[in-house]
Amino acid sequence: MKGRCFLIRFADDFVIGCEVEGDARRILEVLAKRFGRFGLAIHSEKTALIRFRKPESNGESGSGNGTFDFLGFTHYWTRSRRGAWVIKRRTARKRLRRAKKSLWQWCRSNRHRPLKEQHRVLCHKLRGHFQYYAIRGNSGRLETIFMHGKKAWRYWLSRRSNKSCISWEKFERVLLTYPLPRPRILHGI
Repeated sequence: MKGRCFLIRFADDFVIGCEVEGDARRILEVLAKRFGRFGLAIHSEKTALIRFRKPESNGESGSGNGTFDFLGFTHYWTRSRRGAWVIKRRTARKRLRRAKKSLWQWCRSNRHRPLKEQHRVLCHKLRGHFQYYAIRGNSGRLETIFMHGKKAWRYWLSRRSNKSCISWEKFERVLLTYPLPRPRILHGI
């Protein structure tokens, strides 16, 4: 090893960071052999060698400053409020899309249940999403899920009968009785 390396592990997922590209290639090669000795294999689609370095100081993004997804978050370089380069995380696009689709389908298939029951389950779903993804810098994506949940619930409540749809004013009155949980940052990672 010529440079410094680090390992971030969560359950059976991990990220190895190397200062020198040669070290990263060597680790990747040795890791495959080591896994093979125990009858395991590295997942080819989930394993990648990514150049993830701090962008140049002149402000150009340059080549090789990629992003990567790990545990449902996209990790990327950006400037802090003070102008320094920092690594930030936000909900990965796939996870965001999956959460939106799940909320929409749940509201659709449960639209005829009593409002109180719908509210209880929808709150559980939103709180569960918020508790996992509520990290500093991810408030925009949390707000997106909140607004989508609200929109999906109103849309499918409007389709309970063919008489009329629920206006936003009427739905806001429903939300006074059955408020949805607001997203807030819980983890300062």
